Amino acid sequence: MITNSNLHYQILKGIIDNGFAPSIDELSDIFNSNQESIIQGLYELQEYHGVVLHPNEPKIWAIHPFSLAPTNFYVQSKKGQWWANCAWCSLGVAALLNDDVKITTTIGAETKQVEINIINGVIQEKNYFIHFPIPMTKVWDNVVYTCSNMLIFENEEQINDWSARHNIPKGDIQPIEKFFNFAKKWYCNHLSPEWTKWTIEEAKQMFRDHELHGKIWELGEVSGRF
Repeated sequence: MITNSNLHYQILKGIIDNGFAPSIDELSDIFNSNQESIIQGLYELQEYHGVVLHPNEPKIWAIHPFSLAPTNFYVQSKKGQWWANCAWCSLGVAALLNDDVKITTTIGAETKQVEINIINGVIQEKNYFIHFPIPMTKVWDNVVYTCSNMLIFENEEQINDWSARHNIPKGDIQPIEKFFNFAKKWYCNHLSPEWTKWTIEEAKQMFRDHELHGKIWELGEVSGRF
């Protein structure tokens, strides 16, 4: 039986093992099912916000924390190489791999390239910050756009300048080491055959536990899953 949980698991496992997502044919073999059932499962998983498909075909574009298209975050370990959707996702990839990794990105998605190394679960370059301009209540309005704006900076002055030059509102700023601790918790169940999305209440509690406060992190009174 194809479920959101086991389909999500098989896709993530394929990406980690091979560097790219399994095809519909490969998923059909894994589940001993026909292509139509796999395609239906992919669209149901997308409706659940568990995967992002291409607009005009059931082909995987992103499944957090991985992107299947080039991005500004490249993650490497001895196991392989992957694109992550954003700064948050790059730390999520590191958490899922549970391995030493090197994240290559650029400051503000511009010209200065930097490397962030995580060795034995510890970030070596601690003096970076992640900027979150999109409120969490708006994340899934256009999740690709949301992720493309979660970027690395060296200081708040850079963020002020970047926001003004690109006419993108300044949001919340989090130290990278602090946010890595949050990412480890956020992604701790993603590589499980029993995975489900966090509920709004669970997300609120994790935000509180990791001192993520302010209007960017407010989820209001809505219910359901994040």
